[in-house]
Amino acid sequence: MQDYKIPNQTRIGHVHLKVSDLQRSLDFYCELLGFELTMKYGEDAAFISAGGYHHHIGLNTWYSKNAPKAATKSVGLFHTAIVYPTRKDLALIVGRLIQKNYPITGSADHGVSEAIYLDDPDGNGVELYWDRPKELWPQKSNGGLDMYTRPLNIRDLLSELEK
Repeated sequence: MQDYKIPNQTRIGHVHLKVSDLQRSLDFYCELLGFELTMKYGEDAAFISAGGYHHHIGLNTWYSKNAPKAATKSVGLFHTAIVYPTRKDLALIVGRLIQKNYPITGSADHGVSEAIYLDDPDGNGVELYWDRPKELWPQKSNGGLDMYTRPLNIRDLLSELEK
C-alpha cells in the first residue's frame, strides 16, 4: 500500500465551512481578515479568496442555518490555517485584531512558523501564521524536522510594524 506517494506539487485548494449565519461569517472573513468576496451562490453560500483566486474558503448555510456552534470536544475541523507571505503581514493582521478587540485564543512559536489562533463566529478554529524560510527550520541531530510549541513574543512580532 505504501507504493503510492502524493505528487510534491499537491496543495490544499480550499476549505468549505458550514456556518450558521452567512453575513456574520462574511463580516469576519472579509471585513475583519480582509478576504475578497468572489461570488455569492444565492443567499446560502459564498466564496472568498485572497489575490483573485476563485476561492480559498467556501461558506454555506445549507445544513447549518441558525445552528449552534459545534461542540469543542467533538469530531470535525480543528482549524483552518491561513498562511501570510511575510512576518510583517502577520504582524499587520495581529495589530488589526488587537485594534478591533477581536479575541485571540492563543499564539505559538513552532520553530518552522509563528502563529496566532482565534475562532470565527461559529467557533471554527482559525490559525493565522507565516512560515520561516525553510533553511531556518529547526532540525534534530539526525536531520529530521524538530517542530515545537513555545510562547510567541507578540511584542517582537508587532515590532515588524515599525520597520
